[in-house]
Amino acid sequence: MRILLVEDDHLLARTMLDMLREDQNTVDWLDDGQQALSALGEEHFDLAILDLTLPRVDGLEIVRRCRQEGNQTPIIILTARADLDEKLRGLDAGADDYLTKPFAMAELKARIRAVTRRGRADSPATGLSVGRLTLHPDTGNLSINGDKVALPRSEFQILHYLMRHPDQVATRRRLEEQLYGWEPGAESNALEVHVHHLRRRIGKTTIRTLRGVGYLLDSEAASREPSE
Repeated sequence: MRILLVEDDHLLARTMLDMLREDQNTVDWLDDGQQALSALGEEHFDLAILDLTLPRVDGLEIVRRCRQEGNQTPIIILTARADLDEKLRGLDAGADDYLTKPFAMAELKARIRAVTRRGRADSPATGLSVGRLTLHPDTGNLSINGDKVALPRSEFQILHYLMRHPDQVATRRRLEEQLYGWEPGAESNALEVHVHHLRRRIGKTTIRTLRGVGYLLDSEAASREPSE
């Protein structure tokens, strides 16, 4: 997943970054509420983890504005405010869960799994399907007409995004953000290499290149057997 972590305690944030990235997530970190609000409006994230006490715009206001604007990104509030009324305000504003500090990282990871399961169109039981292809986010496996294929992390993230948005153009920038977030990425041709390997697995015409723009998963091609 691509996760936005908004936390102004730098020591805690760095610890959380390391532990969330252990699970192969792409994690971007901000310590400012206004920047977080802008990022959630402009970027795609699978989950946001918000502290409440933030510079410029507090976490509760971020949740309210996101929901008012129709942004349904799953949000977990993470804060030292343990008062019941505070929890109710956070949940009523539109947060999906509320965890108080101090907390166990194992509990946060469990809550992340629960929140993202509720928010996914692709359930663990059936996976995400487009034509012959079924992707199973919980296992990292791809099924092609029932035959399972284990995908490397980078290929999985690219295909997961494309299958969630079939027949829609995914820009190069958007796909690179899924892989690397805002951190400096790999070599300039890394994305092309990953797409090349994916095409070898699922058929050359299934992923189309729009020169100078990005890539598109063709749902009709995904439904056909690849030509020899």
